[in-house]
Amino acid sequence: MPKGVDIRPTQDKVRQAVFNLLGDVAGKKVLELFAGSGAFGIEAISRGARHVTFVDNNFRCAEVIKGNLSSLDIIDSKYDIIRTNALSVFPRLEKDEEKFDLVFMDPPYHKGMAKKCLINIDSYDILSQIGMVVIEHFKKDGLAVDLKSLIPEKVRQYGDTIITILRKIL
Repeated sequence: MPKGVDIRPTQDKVRQAVFNLLGDVAGKKVLELFAGSGAFGIEAISRGARHVTFVDNNFRCAEVIKGNLSSLDIIDSKYDIIRTNALSVFPRLEKDEEKFDLVFMDPPYHKGMAKKCLINIDSYDILSQIGMVVIEHFKKDGLAVDLKSLIPEKVRQYGDTIITILRKIL
C-alpha cells in the first residue's frame, strides 16, 4: 500500500471469500475500480485472468500497482493502469468498446461512490454477456438503486464489510 494515502485495504480473508464465491476466473477480462494496491486484480491474474485494467486516480496508488505487478514478474500485456477518477472512466471504456467479464469495486465508504458507479456500469455498455460486478461496501452504505441490466446474485457480510455480487441480465 502507498504510504500517506488514506486507503482501506481489503482484508485477506474477505478477498479470499470473494474468489471462493466467484469460482474460476481463468480467461476473464477484469476491471478493478478504486484499485488502491491492485490486490483484487493481481489475485485475478494469479488465478488465470486474461487481462486486468486497474483504475485509480491517485498517482502513488498507480505507482504501487506498477511496483506490485513488476515484483511478481507479471508481463505488461496482462494489464493496463488508467490513472483517472473511477466515475469518469466509463465513457472512455465504452468508446474503446471494452467489455469486461468481471468488475471489482472497493470505493471509499460513506460517499455514495458504489451506488454512482453501479449506475454508470448499468448505463454504459462495458460488461460482457457473462459480466459480473463485485462491490465491497460498508454495511450502512445502501446500494438500493433501480438497475436495468444487473441483478444481485450474492450478498455476504464480514463484520462491517458487505460483499455484493451482481450479474448481468441477458
